[in-house]
Amino acid sequence: LLEEVIIENAIFKVWYNEVYEQPMKLIYTSTNRPKNVDRGNMDFHKEPIVHTSDKHDYYANPWDKGHLAPAAAFNCSKEMLKKTFSYLNCALQHEGLNRGPWRFLEEYERELALENDTVKVSVIVHFDNDTVLPTGAKIPSDFTKIIIVNNDTLTYKFPNKNVRGKKWEEFEVK
Repeated sequence: LLEEVIIENAIFKVWYNEVYEQPMKLIYTSTNRPKNVDRGNMDFHKEPIVHTSDKHDYYANPWDKGHLAPAAAFNCSKEMLKKTFSYLNCALQHEGLNRGPWRFLEEYERELALENDTVKVSVIVHFDNDTVLPTGAKIPSDFTKIIIVNNDTLTYKFPNKNVRGKKWEEFEVK
């Protein structure tokens, strides 16, 4: 197993750690794309060339399959949307973060993309702990999201825990 595999597709570039079964860093560009398809019952898929996490890592625990490059930013075609449902683009993210401030920051990114040509985003996944699931995947401690729009850089750091009810603006790094 490799500690760093770099893969690029039409949606994102990812630095993936096969030992942790988690992405370490992922970058993507969000643009003003029209919404043409719904995710329906689309589920995550493994990639044949990389040892990733899988559905067993997310079973009966508080960890969501957190998209790093958000599905809603790439729902212009079924092919693009499907690429976001790769385990390469998925991190063990606490449901209270994924369904709370993280989701609302993704909505803000899409608003920025409506107003600007492109929004460049980097997500850095931190592992400042030794927490490994019985299934073998390592749980991230924090997520840093860096959004570059025009000449402005916005940086947010989220702890990987239940932060439901908090606003995404509270996590901005000044």
